[in-house]
Amino acid sequence: MNVRNCRNCGRLFNYIAGNPVCPACKEELEKKFQQAKEFIRNNAHSTVKMVSEECDVPESQVKQWIREERLIFSDGAVAGITCEVCGDPIPTGRFCDKCKNQMMNDLNGAVKKPEQPLQPRKQTKDNPRMRFLDNR
Repeated sequence: MNVRNCRNCGRLFNYIAGNPVCPACKEELEKKFQQAKEFIRNNAHSTVKMVSEECDVPESQVKQWIREERLIFSDGAVAGITCEVCGDPIPTGRFCDKCKNQMMNDLNGAVKKPEQPLQPRKQTKDNPRMRFLDNR
């Protein structure tokens, strides 16, 4: 059994995987997330700072939710998040669409494709049926 201290409150809890936060703090964080989500829904042109102040959540947590693609700002709003590759502003995630497509093309190009399609084997015998040996 893996027991750890909660990163937020310091209580001991049975750690399984993921963020080292106790169940009570996870539940509280999820409530804050729902508040932030509702705030963004009602205030289409809000910013990370506005969400942080209104929902009493650190800006870093709001940015983490955006990077995890749990929160998405409207196209007109400035989320303060930039693509990790080219630096263009993006509404959610880690990469812009252009960089995602480039990475996907690079990965697809890394897989070596067969030069010639495999041809079925030609039967060399006149009668291609399966033969059985007698076990007498």
